Amino acid sequence: MKVFEHSINLKNQESDIQPALPQLHGKDPNGNEFSFTNHYMVRNNHPFFGICGEFHFSRYNCDEWEDELIKMKMAGINIIPTYVIWNHHEEVKGHFDWTGNKDLCRFILLCKKHSIDVILRIGPWDHGEARNGGFPDWLYAEPLVTRSNDKRYLGYVKKLYDEIGKQVHGLFYKDGGPIIGIQLENEFQHAGAAWEITTGTSGEWIPSGSDGNEHIKTLKKLAKDAGMIAPIYTGTGWGGAVAKTDTVLPLWGGYAFWPWIFYDKSIKKHPATPEYIYRDYHYPTYNFDPQYDPKKVPYAACEMGGGMTVFYGYRFKLPYQSVDAMTNVKVASGCNFVGYYVFHGGSNPLGIKTPYLNENATPKVSYDYQAPLGEFGQTRPSYYRLKRQHYFFTTFEDKFCQMETILPDGSEDIKPEDVKKLRYSIRQKDGSGYVFVNNYQDHVKNEDKKNEAIDLELDNEKLRFPYDGGFNLDKEESCILPFNLNIKDVLLKTATVQLITKIAQGDRQIYFFYQPRGMEPEYVFDKQTVKDIQITKGTINQENDLIIVHPESSEMTKIDLTNSDGKQVELYTLTNEESLNFWKFTYGDHENVIFTSAQLLVDDNGLRFESSNNEIKIKVINDLISDDLLSKLTVASKNELTTDYNLITDKIIPSFSKERITDGKVLLSVNTTDLVKDSVKDLRLKIDYQGDIGYAFYQDKLINDNYANGRTWEIGLRHTVNVGNDEKVYISITPIRKEQEIKSDSPMAARSEVDSGEIMNLENIELKPIYEFKI
Repeated sequence: MKVFEHSINLKNQESDIQPALPQLHGKDPNGNEFSFTNHYMVRNNHPFFGICGEFHFSRYNCDEWEDELIKMKMAGINIIPTYVIWNHHEEVKGHFDWTGNKDLCRFILLCKKHSIDVILRIGPWDHGEARNGGFPDWLYAEPLVTRSNDKRYLGYVKKLYDEIGKQVHGLFYKDGGPIIGIQLENEFQHAGAAWEITTGTSGEWIPSGSDGNEHIKTLKKLAKDAGMIAPIYTGTGWGGAVAKTDTVLPLWGGYAFWPWIFYDKSIKKHPATPEYIYRDYHYPTYNFDPQYDPKKVPYAACEMGGGMTVFYGYRFKLPYQSVDAMTNVKVASGCNFVGYYVFHGGSNPLGIKTPYLNENATPKVSYDYQAPLGEFGQTRPSYYRLKRQHYFFTTFEDKFCQMETILPDGSEDIKPEDVKKLRYSIRQKDGSGYVFVNNYQDHVKNEDKKNEAIDLELDNEKLRFPYDGGFNLDKEESCILPFNLNIKDVLLKTATVQLITKIAQGDRQIYFFYQPRGMEPEYVFDKQTVKDIQITKGTINQENDLIIVHPESSEMTKIDLTNSDGKQVELYTLTNEESLNFWKFTYGDHENVIFTSAQLLVDDNGLRFESSNNEIKIKVINDLISDDLLSKLTVASKNELTTDYNLITDKIIPSFSKERITDGKVLLSVNTTDLVKDSVKDLRLKIDYQGDIGYAFYQDKLINDNYANGRTWEIGLRHTVNVGNDEKVYISITPIRKEQEIKSDSPMAARSEVDSGEIMNLENIELKPIYEFKI
């Protein structure tokens, strides 16, 4: 079969790393400090790979914040940006609310407890699909010009900033706190939002802003005057937004799903976007038009689509594999500071004077965003896919951040619709690095890659992926393949497996790789650096000065290596499924790994597992787990490499009854007493329906809503209803109307709706427990 050969020249590549942004630096009371180069952030004189996951504290129940922060940390998130949405705190003029779910100080203290850095996005204008972009309604009635240096406007901004400053006093990096950054404004002089108070009549919009960088400088001064003194001040840079590097660090991003384009009624079909084409962010390129020299400032992101909310005019099921594919592309293109908007979904709070604080095109309450962590803490496939990437970036950040992007000829010219050409990029330094391959593209039908081969032309050698023949990669998958990787003085020349992480236990060094879906695993070692090699299952061959290893692809395998000095290192090759179930964590002073499809939470009190099943499986690698962690568990099975354990709790069958009102309306009587049981973390309603919008009411208040897009609608009940014997939840589906017409031909003051039929049906309703296991 024909092999499709590709070649890239990596000769005479020189590093161009130099200090940058000297005004953006900080030091804490313990002497820890950070700064920037033109490629990455530096912490304590070491490259730091930033992984930002947006989580809006005021859109989530405060009693669950801590567990959700732990979940984010378990996925490798090390920085949490969060909006301080003005109308969530001062909906009524002069009356600020910082209690309950709006308790910013409590949220920041929890981030500090779990050693997660914070970037506060303080507005005053945020957008974030919030009503008026976050502006309170009362601001519309004030005689001023918003988003400008208008004195009256700045007077209200000062009051807001002063209030925020009081809440976070003493929590900045300089004080030993977790707040390392402040975002000023958002998409300034790039984007606006509807004034919801006039929507449906004049359709008036909040302006995108005026007074340029002088306004950003004014906001920065007001923030500092309010005590918000952070090492980093940031601003969104895309679309010509004002983000001067003498004032802020410009942040970038990218989305592959654009509900806003359908505001233009002439657009009927979403285009394939250029987001999945490899680029070099040291030069202007698609969606990157900096007003500064990109060679002198690091490319950093704050809004890579961790998901996307469903708009009324655009119903879509986000492909979860689109998220880690974008990370692959951004990082290959030179990004060492990724940022997901949002990483954790939430629910909009209800208003005091205005019932709903959402943007009118989006659900009134739900802000699930199809994110890696959902509106009620659901763990999505994107979470597991990102986790294995994040482990890699942070484990190997010292060397990886210094690697330059090198593109094959013509790579940036590939059209999004062209899924036949192989998309690949290189990051390398001094002849060592990684090959990035992406086989995902949004809004087109993707194809499996078959029999591809990549030749790397280095200064003193030529390497090939794979060693012989071609490699395959399944559609909608991406991967990162190492070359000339030093593994404890054993030189791995090439490999068709992706590196996840490594751990150390005493003198033991253990590396973990996994098989990208569709790709056969292969390692090629420099024979001169290997004294001995053994594998549990697979083949080992020698050819010239190389050792070529093909592990068995259907199961986990182990390679034991001894280097030329007699030192040993272990390599585990995981299947794709095992890589998704792989967790790395530190308990006490001991690095551990564990495998489970359940959500793992680790803190000082031990391990907890969250699952929709009352029986979960845990797999550990023999001798790679702290003895005390699993000592009380019963072994289910054991083999040469691993031991399996089963965790079982009593099965809960929640009870509820249904009273049919119409085809699309039902009154549920839900027994929520199961929520008092230690083993039950939540009860979730799961609703499948046909129709337009789903609404859920409790005690005459809207508790959740859903724009139908073909996915099951989920509602967590722990914090939306009271715990009682018989709580009433009313589900109402609005119909899709065929050939709808509003008749207004009456001579009297009347209008009426006519149609040729309705689509409205509740197909299935279930109530499922979420279990928690503690060890």
